[in-house]
Amino acid sequence: MPEHQHIFVGGLHRSGTTPLARILGAHPEISGLSGTGVPEDEGEHLQDVFPRIRAYGGMSRFARSANAHLTESSSLINVENRDTIMREWSPYWDLSKHFLLEKSPANMIRFRFLQEMFPESYFIAIARHPIVTALAIQKWNPKVVARNGRRRVSLSKTVEHWEIAYRILREDLPYLRNVHVLCYEELVANPDVELKKVQQFLGLDAPIDSGGIRTGLDRSYAEKWDALSAQGVLARRQFRKIMAMRLPEASLFGYDVNDLSACRG
Repeated sequence: MPEHQHIFVGGLHRSGTTPLARILGAHPEISGLSGTGVPEDEGEHLQDVFPRIRAYGGMSRFARSANAHLTESSSLINVENRDTIMREWSPYWDLSKHFLLEKSPANMIRFRFLQEMFPESYFIAIARHPIVTALAIQKWNPKVVARNGRRRVSLSKTVEHWEIAYRILREDLPYLRNVHVLCYEELVANPDVELKKVQQFLGLDAPIDSGGIRTGLDRSYAEKWDALSAQGVLARRQFRKIMAMRLPEASLFGYDVNDLSACRG
């Protein structure tokens, strides 16, 4: 067994990647990046090998760019780049721990690239209902254009982006040797059960503490969704547009547009 093995966590923004990474990083056998000074201690902001998602339009657009999807065929894969990433991330890990964890949402469409760079890695993807994810991300959605140039994305386009991103993830799964996918809804409803599965997946000796899981957060989004149908013309138009969408990936991941509270995967 190598001295260190990597754990990469990915999933769209507001899908639960941050609380999941924090819980895992608190485990005695795992070190997550910490004290970085970058948003949510995400590793993509700490390296200069592959582009950050801003290069592809940001959090509600990046999966639409073919160039954002990194696989084992990427020209960026070489020993020098691997060493560069390790040099840039290592100051923020406790290298006495066996597992070194890195979380960035867009990892979900570059797991294959990361597997080629770090062959003994484990990959954990998390999904959350596409409508809830879209509603949750609105707090970061600019009214028109943000200072950094990021443009507003409509609610329906954000849901559509969910479909694109999770289709890429689903199609990449057969290429990954060690991957585990979980639903945010199941994690918050049955944290001990779901974290036991993660413990077994990683082969951890000690259980993962579920104390950092917050419950009940999705109720407010269900209320916002229900209220959307009774708001102004533009809001009602977005509601109807989403309700009329075909969401095959959402169905494959166990989600129903008519039920925001559950994952039946």
